Amino acid sequence: MLGKILEIKNNHLLVSKGEASNDIINLYVKIIDQDDIFIGEISAFNEQNIEINLLGELKGKKFIYGLNKKPTLAAHVEMLPNTELDILFNAADYQAKTHLYFGKSALYEDRAIYLNINKLFANHFVVLGNTGSGKSCGTARLLQNLFYKSDACPTNATFFIIDAYGEYKQAFSQINYVHKDLGYKNYTTDISSHDELLPIPLWLLSLDDICLLLDVNNRSQIPIVEKALKFVTIFKKEEQTVIKYKNSIIAKALLDIFISGNTPAQIRDQIFSVLSRYHTQDLNLDTPIYQPGYTRPLKQCLMIDDTGKIRDMELVINFLSDYCLTEMDLALPDGSFNYSLNDLLYAFDFALIDEGILNDQHVFELAHALRVKLASICDSEASKFFHFPEHFSLTEFMEKLTYKDGQKVQIVNLNLHNIDDRFAKAVAKIYAKLLFDYNKKHMAKGQNPLHIVLEEAHRYVQNDRDSEILGYNIFERIAKEGRKYAVLLGLISQRPSELSATVLSQCQNFIVFKLTHPADIEYIKPMIPYVDEEMMEKIKNLPTGNCLAFGSAFVLPTITQIDLATPSPTSASCNIAEKWF
Repeated sequence: MLGKILEIKNNHLLVSKGEASNDIINLYVKIIDQDDIFIGEISAFNEQNIEINLLGELKGKKFIYGLNKKPTLAAHVEMLPNTELDILFNAADYQAKTHLYFGKSALYEDRAIYLNINKLFANHFVVLGNTGSGKSCGTARLLQNLFYKSDACPTNATFFIIDAYGEYKQAFSQINYVHKDLGYKNYTTDISSHDELLPIPLWLLSLDDICLLLDVNNRSQIPIVEKALKFVTIFKKEEQTVIKYKNSIIAKALLDIFISGNTPAQIRDQIFSVLSRYHTQDLNLDTPIYQPGYTRPLKQCLMIDDTGKIRDMELVINFLSDYCLTEMDLALPDGSFNYSLNDLLYAFDFALIDEGILNDQHVFELAHALRVKLASICDSEASKFFHFPEHFSLTEFMEKLTYKDGQKVQIVNLNLHNIDDRFAKAVAKIYAKLLFDYNKKHMAKGQNPLHIVLEEAHRYVQNDRDSEILGYNIFERIAKEGRKYAVLLGLISQRPSELSATVLSQCQNFIVFKLTHPADIEYIKPMIPYVDEEMMEKIKNLPTGNCLAFGSAFVLPTITQIDLATPSPTSASCNIAEKWF
């Protein structure tokens, strides 16, 4: 037993040392006050006294974090016995399907710490830590613990890992050896790899997804993308219908040029330019225009006379007006037919002339930037990600992603290492939205849990302009709405200050390795529960592979030593001495 309580101030006790040994710093104590039992942590001591932080109350076999009341000076204090340590470490009521081994206590030798599976994985969670602190290895070990369980196998789990550097393939590629019903699948962005290429079926993407893909940065660009997608739908119709719509689009664009207010020479040159590139068998520069007594091709009717005017302007305008449809059946693609990047680029060109960009320099610049981006994707190796010989639905696509050789896989690794940061960010958002839309539209609420784990999450889950441009950010939407549709986020980051504040605030569990940057420390403090100055100091001084874990899945904030991942992810630091000498 320790000595008497000398002082109670806020949530701190000052207790005489009594018979306590000198190796008690950060250990837990029990404060017994008649029928009430409080739990505290020794924060400091000297030769005479001990300082204790009050953590919560023990109610039977349940620990309640936080305090509604405090002990009296008459209470007596003793070191917490092992039977009650099991309560704090989630070991007292262990069940195979509800509890998961997390690691070992950094303070109590060989004491295993467990977490509540449902409370961790039914909520968003975050893993934070400096480079080299152990967060990637710790995340790999957490999932290995889940899938290596000998007493319960989560065969219905589905994790999508957004793998920024291709680190996790090594860590999970052998899980089928652990259990015959477990599987892993790796998609790569390395064109030369033997693994399957990352699939991006264009026809399953929404207008917002295409805007992300094309890096739309101005709301004025969205109608152009929308028009292009609607023209994709039109151009997939029967040939005669397609020609009729194309004629109307071209004719309206030419009529806009006539009323642009430009000089006759400029009007003629622009019409020649448009018809040289965009034409049909019915409407082109050589299309005959009939007049009583003779017939001339359209290009001759655009000649300028001695007075500097297009003499047959009225004739051409009447001719073009006959091609204009009063109504066009425009609809966005509904996923029922296949189309390619080149189909979209072709439709995009018609959307540009239909929007009248030749008459507005500002609109032209905005639209041209989109076309250049789309053309660059079409001409790059990345176009292979979009190529599919057959059509499939969103449901069939999900089956393709999560099955291998006829068997369900539990981990799908999306390796984005070989694409640039902007494209990787768009891909991460597109996949997140596809998964969210799938569960929202096709699955009963809460019946198909999907976990999206984002390595280097600060590269994707940012305070960016999506909400301003598109009206929402997909990661913020999932953070706020994902739980009811069973789409959950796991964020792994070394720079929490660059993460979306909205997403971070919705995380219920925090696994924090060593974190030292003042901006990061200050950023997370007001957003997360349970945190105080002492906890922040602990985070700054954690050894590699040790973390401070807290949140709903843990009984109380606990310093845990995480076992090494076996096999480990390829995230180890470079051994300079070995390479140099």
